[in-house]
Amino acid sequence: MLYQLFTIVVPVFVCAAIGFFWAKSGRHYDTEMVTSLVSSIGVPALVLSTLLTVDIDISALAEMAGATVGVLVFMTGVSFALIKVMGYSVRAFLPALVFPNTGNVGIPLSLFAFGAEGMALGVAYFSVCIVIQFTLGVAIASGSASPKSLLRVPTLYAVALAVFIMVTGIKLPEWAMNTFGLLGGFAIPLMLITLGISLARLQISTFGKTLLISSSRLIIGFGVSLAIAEALGLEGVMRGVLVLQSTLPVAVFNYLFAQKYNTDPETVAGAVVLSTVISFATLPLLLWFLL
Repeated sequence: MLYQLFTIVVPVFVCAAIGFFWAKSGRHYDTEMVTSLVSSIGVPALVLSTLLTVDIDISALAEMAGATVGVLVFMTGVSFALIKVMGYSVRAFLPALVFPNTGNVGIPLSLFAFGAEGMALGVAYFSVCIVIQFTLGVAIASGSASPKSLLRVPTLYAVALAVFIMVTGIKLPEWAMNTFGLLGGFAIPLMLITLGISLARLQISTFGKTLLISSSRLIIGFGVSLAIAEALGLEGVMRGVLVLQSTLPVAVFNYLFAQKYNTDPETVAGAVVLSTVISFATLPLLLWFLL
């Protein structure tokens, strides 16, 4: 079991460490360009390649999507209540508590822990999460709804195309599938390296508040997802991916939104860093529990 945990966690740590030490060495890394490349091409290609090649029923993806919505809804309720009790800003910290890092960390871990089926279900979780984050998350951080922002999320089109192809049974030519596989292949390592770059550049401030937000993100995600999995009777890989994806650190996107809308970006940045550091220690325990 220890060796299995080692093989799952170490590749993620190594890729993130490459980015971290690259940034600390002072070498140039165009985060904006890489992020745009990954989000516009790499991740959509990864979504198509994964969903169209893995032997998984579309009903399983729909079940995962529904469970994900349930988790996010209940996490929002619990997080809102906690923020109100603590007297913190809802606009600043509700997105940080609700939306985990399902892309940079979640998809690779789903793959390494549960194989191709796990990555497909992880992609389903990520797709639902990013849709809600770019609507509800943006609305909370900005104070106003912006449904049009969804039109600028390429992953949404990739999911829609993949579902259409799966439902209709269309067979894409081999060159197209090879292209999706090749382009999708750079998404995971670049996401992890960019995560390391971001961690090296962000700073922790107001440690007490940051620690509370960071630990609450992990605890609430674990508790709510485990309860939803039990309530829905989820088992095996689906249960594992749901709980794993929900118990991840604060997503970097939350910091970007906090910075854009000036909602305590320093503390949110600290929560991204600290929750990631904490999760590096808790992930082996979480994977031991799930496996």
